[in-house]
Amino acid sequence: MRQRIYIDTSVFGGYFDEEFAEHTIPLFDRLKNDEFMLLFSTVTQDELENAPSKVKALVKGIKSELTEYLDISDEAIDLASEYITEKVVGKTSYADCLHIALATIHRADFLVSWNFKHIVNMERIRGYNSINIKNGYKVLEIRSPREFEKYEDD
Repeated sequence: MRQRIYIDTSVFGGYFDEEFAEHTIPLFDRLKNDEFMLLFSTVTQDELENAPSKVKALVKGIKSELTEYLDISDEAIDLASEYITEKVVGKTSYADCLHIALATIHRADFLVSWNFKHIVNMERIRGYNSINIKNGYKVLEIRSPREFEKYEDD
């Protein structure tokens, strides 16, 4: 069974960014090779609205049969709001909280991001997951694309 990964907006942009491409392109290669089911949300879609055309083309190039589309729900709004109420992050990080809430509610195996300030951050991850556990959800694995590289056996 394919692992289900939620990729936030930063990863799509990272594909074309000199600093992040080295680790992002192999992740998208694995997506193209049918190794993962991509969870794609309305939050990501809205954030990519004004993205450069090459980023939009990257998104459109992902096979629809390997994509699960997630709408924002009241459950996601409530969970995202709780992350802010409990001061895991500030109010300006609401969209980031929606990404995490959607990945959590839809039981993603991983949330993948390049956002080290608000998402891929040990202190924040502990905060998000303590709230997830308190609300009966499983722990969400939050990682950067770097951790999805495949290494050849020696």
